[in-house]
Amino acid sequence: MTFSVTHDLILRGARVIDPSQDFDGVADVAFANGKVSGFGPDLPAGPGTEIRDVAGAIVTPGLIDLHTHVYWGGTSLGIDPDDYCRRSGVTTSVDTGSAGPGNWPGFRAHIIERAEARVLAYLHVSFAGIFGFSRTIMVGESADIRLMAPAEAAKVADANRDLIVGIKVRVGLHASGDQGTKPLDAALQVAEEVGMPLMAHIDHPPPSYEEVLAMLRPGDVLTHCFRPFPNAPCTAQGTVKRAVREARERGVLFDVGHGMGSFAFKTARAMLAQGFAPDTISSDVHQLCVDGPAFDQVTTMSKFLCMGMPLDDVIRRSTVNAAMALKRPEYGSLKPGSLGDATVLTVRDGEFDYEDTVGERMTGTRRIVSEGVVLKGRWLHAAEGSAFGRQVAAAS
Repeated sequence: MTFSVTHDLILRGARVIDPSQDFDGVADVAFANGKVSGFGPDLPAGPGTEIRDVAGAIVTPGLIDLHTHVYWGGTSLGIDPDDYCRRSGVTTSVDTGSAGPGNWPGFRAHIIERAEARVLAYLHVSFAGIFGFSRTIMVGESADIRLMAPAEAAKVADANRDLIVGIKVRVGLHASGDQGTKPLDAALQVAEEVGMPLMAHIDHPPPSYEEVLAMLRPGDVLTHCFRPFPNAPCTAQGTVKRAVREARERGVLFDVGHGMGSFAFKTARAMLAQGFAPDTISSDVHQLCVDGPAFDQVTTMSKFLCMGMPLDDVIRRSTVNAAMALKRPEYGSLKPGSLGDATVLTVRDGEFDYEDTVGERMTGTRRIVSEGVVLKGRWLHAAEGSAFGRQVAAAS
């Protein structure tokens, strides 16, 4: 399928996995004017078309990491979104609450608008977002109810709908102390007021996993969904809790959000064995886990691949499913007319060491590796040492 335009760029001859089209096969993908302009076999090149040879690699829609922290320099936990794009093949980083209404203008002006990679955001209901998160200082921003700023958050979210996709709140012993569900109450009021979904973080009780789920609405996201005990989604016997299944039935979405303390192999194995896969796979990458145990999006994806999830399902949860959670169907797809983002991947065989957030290690036999990125319709880079993306002579 192709538009009647001259393509600016063609990725030639890869295995293309695009769950948004239920497609898995060899095809070319073309780009023009910052969007996907063609999809199919042997797409014609015009004068000046840039052709990149990616035969032997896998091309997917640009990866979406639904849970990141990329307010670099503005918060102690932020990483650089462009560096992350090059590292992990993530073309869209969704920052989840690094900024609140009090520091949103700086995040927008100094990071989002200057980055090459796409950045969207859930706005924190806390006035200053996640402001005290480091190896030496750890202050739960939701523990002081005076910092909840629903009126200001609603105003900022409504005025920045081009970039803000939802409202974020963190509840749990570490994030909200003894406040229980009070911060969640405030965040839900904002989400209702502006007509946006909410993403809720959960750590140790209080509140309980079940209490948080009971308050979430269809389309809201529970992140850290495969937490270790306490506040795990399954019983000690490995059975998925009834409240978890009931929440999914009414449309609550479950996101991995690996991070530094929120993902356990034991929980994941139990949930997958019971047929309960996450809706989205995300890294929760930040300064305290970018060097392990989360590392990045492709490492998090690799863990699920090594636990038996089929490759196309892993990619689905990092592309089209994330786009649907964002309510932005132009993301996460290689259909002509979609955003001009693509990620070039390979899957390597061998013995690879993976670690969860409680210290359990797993030796996996496969690893997903980012080989290159197309961003906004142009070839951005090939990973260092990559054999893919060699430029082929353009048509004359």
